[in-house]
Amino acid sequence: MKIIRTENLDFDYEMLDDKGQVAEINPALRRVNLTVEKGEFLAILGHNGSGKSTLAKHFNGILLPTRGKVFVNDIDVSDDSKIYEIRQTVGMVFQNPDNQIVAAIVEEDVAFALENLGVPPAEIRERIDEAMRLVDIYKYHKHAPHRLSGGQKQRVAIAGVIAMRPQCIVLDEPTAMLDPKGRKEVMKTIKMLNEKGITIILITHYMEEAAQARRVVVMDKGEIIMDGTPRKIFAEVEKLKAVGLDVPQVTELSFELRKAGLHLPADILNEEEFARELSSVLQ
Repeated sequence: MKIIRTENLDFDYEMLDDKGQVAEINPALRRVNLTVEKGEFLAILGHNGSGKSTLAKHFNGILLPTRGKVFVNDIDVSDDSKIYEIRQTVGMVFQNPDNQIVAAIVEEDVAFALENLGVPPAEIRERIDEAMRLVDIYKYHKHAPHRLSGGQKQRVAIAGVIAMRPQCIVLDEPTAMLDPKGRKEVMKTIKMLNEKGITIILITHYMEEAAQARRVVVMDKGEIIMDGTPRKIFAEVEKLKAVGLDVPQVTELSFELRKAGLHLPADILNEEEFARELSSVLQ
């Protein structure tokens, strides 16, 4: 079943002059047609300015189409009367965890949205405890968020979204400001949530992260130019490089060794596969 669907989606950023009149129109998305199935783990790639973050903000009504349609569970995101339902279905996690944390205590931050929605206190307690345990930050529930590491802060932000019990979580470059340890923590959490049936849409510029998804979409100049499994997408090394993207390091190494004459597969994605295939070739 499709949880998100776009139909000929266009979005323009309007630049205003000093009088508040439209002086310039910059197209950001062009006739984007995309479907996301429930339970899917989708990664969206693209260089800066490709439109990937703009697209993500349409999935729960932060931005509305200039032309075309976006549907969440067949609900048009442009329907103001349904915006609460849409945002209950699709939660957003952004790049900088410090911009999402609003309370002085971890558990209070996780509870913040639920309190604003008037959820009964007993249910809030149940939901936040469940969410904090799910992302393994319950032991910090009485801590001040500013004392946590970047990866821990991002997991607090994810817990706040999980407490809303969404069917889908969109993560817009959630590891961009984290060190390698923090990135690993967050990716482990993302994969675990997907295994529990939550639809994951991950916007990232880390190729190794995208390689862990089940499907990868590549954007360029506001359009979808590639769509397939990580093996299919990352095997197209030259095509990705032509639009300013890299591939996982081990895939790049395999590509260079193939150019040097070694008969390695084009779709190697991790070190274990590389070691196995290289050993086989060199025997």
